[in-house]
Amino acid sequence: MDVSLASWFVILLALFCANLPFFNERLFAIIPFPRPVKPVWLRLIELFLLYLAVGLVAGLLELRIGSVFPQGWEFFAITGCLFLVLAYPGFVMRYMRKHHH
Repeated sequence: MDVSLASWFVILLALFCANLPFFNERLFAIIPFPRPVKPVWLRLIELFLLYLAVGLVAGLLELRIGSVFPQGWEFFAITGCLFLVLAYPGFVMRYMRKHHH
């Protein structure tokens, strides 16, 4: 896979996974949740686990392209914040948008 294509794939995957907890009532969009609405704390845990999954996919793609560069805590702080920014549209649609009934 080309480096540019792999980069775009990771960005689009991160965008999809960051919004996934806010657009459905299932766990990871697969497992049915017993209550009609997922609580916000569960959505945040799901968001964190999806961040780790995207990081794992990105690391595997980087390993396939060449050697994996060592990362410090700064890298994870920045990518975590970027993942939260990517989750903003889903958060707004779920919690801040007025629902007209």
